[in-house]
Amino acid sequence: MSKPILLPSRSYPIGRFFFILLIALLAIPIQAEEASTAADLSIQAANRLQNFYFQLRNQTKECKHRLANGFFNTDDSSGTTSYCANSNKKPSVIWIQGKKGSLSNMDIDCDGIQGGSGDDGRCSVELSPDYQAETAFKDTIQSYNVGISDLNSYVHPYVVFGNVGSKKGWKKFDPEKYGMKPLSVMAVLCGGGKIVWGVWGDINGDDGDKPVVGEVSIALGTACYGERNITGGNGYDGEDVLYLGFTGDEAVPGGGGANWTAGDFEGFEKSIRGLGERMVLKMLSEDSGGRERGVGVGMAVGVVVLLAGWMVL
Repeated sequence: MSKPILLPSRSYPIGRFFFILLIALLAIPIQAEEASTAADLSIQAANRLQNFYFQLRNQTKECKHRLANGFFNTDDSSGTTSYCANSNKKPSVIWIQGKKGSLSNMDIDCDGIQGGSGDDGRCSVELSPDYQAETAFKDTIQSYNVGISDLNSYVHPYVVFGNVGSKKGWKKFDPEKYGMKPLSVMAVLCGGGKIVWGVWGDINGDDGDKPVVGEVSIALGTACYGERNITGGNGYDGEDVLYLGFTGDEAVPGGGGANWTAGDFEGFEKSIRGLGERMVLKMLSEDSGGRERGVGVGMAVGVVVLLAGWMVL
């Protein structure tokens, strides 16, 4: 009679089996979360941005962290509009806000390239007497070497943000002092909750009677309120528009991160949408601390499992 074959008693320790099983189980939710985040990025960003918007609209007092005040939505307004942020020292976001839940209006800026793609005559000198043939960041866009000499108001959805001037007593505000970068991505909420992605593309000067805020390119204004309602001389007077800027180098698409030579608004806005959504999600997670805590807990659980597994082995 042949002898039975005896298997080694420690050919596959039970501890090692459970260790591998635990690692596999941990990987499943991580992979699912990554897939979910990629699929739902736009929805998550829109929801968080809308929540942020309504928090501001429901405020009964002025903003907590006011960086500069004394600005006007129009020459006839009270001059109680401010640049606000989530911190006075190192903010991650900056926006324009008035009193009792008011935000900003929307005037139209026609500065930049004229006679280019999309020019339908709505930015004529007659309609926009303060038109200038260049924007404040003309040199920056030229440094990208992307084939355009400046922004095109009909194509690029840019926001006029910050105020400069040499008149006596003129109110000024420099977003760069607080970390915003030229041509960085911005989020605009307008037209009953519509989200439009733009860039910081120009600065308010002192060519008017008062230091005003709330001005955008005709491309952005049209995206918010339609071609029939927007010209170089006609914008939107309601004070419920949110202009949200992001600080830091990460918010800048640079020469290769945006379709600067797009022939229309849709082509350019689509190219910066992903960056804008990522900045919204990062901004809200940094303010709440939720994402960082989640990552910390996940890493802690992983370390415990690793230690337990090796102790059993």
